[in-house]
Amino acid sequence: MKTWTEASPEGGREARDSVRLASDLRLAVGRVTRRLRQAHAVGDVSLSGVSVLARLAADGPDSPTSLAEMERVRPQAMAGTLALLERRGLVRRTPDATDGRRSIVAVTEEGRAMLAERRSESVDRLGAVLEGFSAEERATLAAALPLLDRLAERL
Repeated sequence: MKTWTEASPEGGREARDSVRLASDLRLAVGRVTRRLRQAHAVGDVSLSGVSVLARLAADGPDSPTSLAEMERVRPQAMAGTLALLERRGLVRRTPDATDGRRSIVAVTEEGRAMLAERRSESVDRLGAVLEGFSAEERATLAAALPLLDRLAERL
């Protein structure tokens, strides 16, 4: 059985292999995401909400328009996500000091705490599963992380 790391000598085959790899990767990442999502309580913050909170926690306060661009969603979708986060007290809006028509969104301490708890739960769950993998398997996954990050950036 051919592995993904082996080069394909035929040009057309490389394209087919890329499509198959893309399909397999989509399914595998989808399964991991679904399983992690299922571990969280019903009514918990959505993945898009968690992504916004993580971005605000890492990069600092920002405008809804900028957040929508970075998250690659429509401004209307971002407005809905921010409204839910604000109702739960996870973010707060303040007027932009330089342009009163705009608002700036920042993560609250409650938002940081929720984000840390959720990350901790997911990391603990992943860590427990990874303990059952061999050192070589863990090293292979670690080696793939920069490629997965680059893939995410280019999507």
